[in-house]
Amino acid sequence: MRKSNRAAAGAAAWRVVHEAARPEAPSVWARIGALPRLLKARLSGRYTQLPASRLALFLLAVAYIASPVDLVPELFIPFLGVADDIGVAVWLAAGLLGETERFLEWERHGPQYVQGHVVS
Repeated sequence: MRKSNRAAAGAAAWRVVHEAARPEAPSVWARIGALPRLLKARLSGRYTQLPASRLALFLLAVAYIASPVDLVPELFIPFLGVADDIGVAVWLAAGLLGETERFLEWERHGPQYVQGHVVS
C-alpha cells in the first residue's frame, strides 16, 4: 500500500474515532444498539433520512467485508488485498457512525426532526 493511501486511511480512521469520542456524542454501545431500530424504522418507512441507495451501499459493504471473494485477492497481492478490505471497513464505520448519530437525534426529538432542526 502506498504511503499516501496509508495516510489517507489513517486520517479517515482518526476522524471517525475523534468524532465518535466527543463528550456529547452517543457512545459506541448506544450506536450499536440503535442499528436494529434504525433498520426497522427505515424499512417501515418511519425514518426517511437514510436514502435507500445509502442503505444498499452499507449492505454491499458488509457483504464485501464478509465475503471470501475480493476484488483484490490477498493471495496474489497481500498488502493491497488487505487494504481494500480496510478501506471499505473504515468507510462503513464512518457512515454508520454518522447515520446512527442522526437516527438517535431523530428518536430523541421525534419524526419532525430533520437534519439538525425541527420542522413544523
